[in-house]
Amino acid sequence: MKLDKIINQPVIETERFVLRPLRRSDQGLIEMYAGDRSVARMTSSIPHPLPPGSIEALIARAQDASRVEDVWAIDGTHTDGSEIMGLISLKRVDTGQSEIGYWVAPAFWNTGLASAAVRALIAANPLESKTVFACVFQDNPASARVLTNGGFQYLGDAESFSVARNAAVPTWTYSLKLD
Repeated sequence: MKLDKIINQPVIETERFVLRPLRRSDQGLIEMYAGDRSVARMTSSIPHPLPPGSIEALIARAQDASRVEDVWAIDGTHTDGSEIMGLISLKRVDTGQSEIGYWVAPAFWNTGLASAAVRALIAANPLESKTVFACVFQDNPASARVLTNGGFQYLGDAESFSVARNAAVPTWTYSLKLD
């Protein structure tokens, strides 16, 4: 029997949910939500259809002590919510700089969950970042609002490859300076 590894990643508590490191037991719910075409299409890294083993590999990477990206489950169980409502991550991109990424399950869209998760992670600043970057697809204005509601400033247009779409997709890039 494999046990979850203990990793050096903080648990971040809010009134509505807890941001916690991923566990092996999260695999089924993450597969269900990330396997949804509408979720995968709005990310650069989730393939659709979701290949077998991909979420198991994601969890293994998230538990690896030498990882460059910390991934948290948005867990609502302490308020009788779902154990997985989405994922949020911080990737180390340079000294003092990180990139935030997130997705929320469709059942929780338009509830303010993504905005609350971004605000909680930024307030905790577990990587002690001085600047946090983010990139969203231009056909996802809801994610852009999450960032602007969180104080992020628009930097410019770019493009990023979407695995689910198998195409380069126009993006908006944002940054947030933390003092």
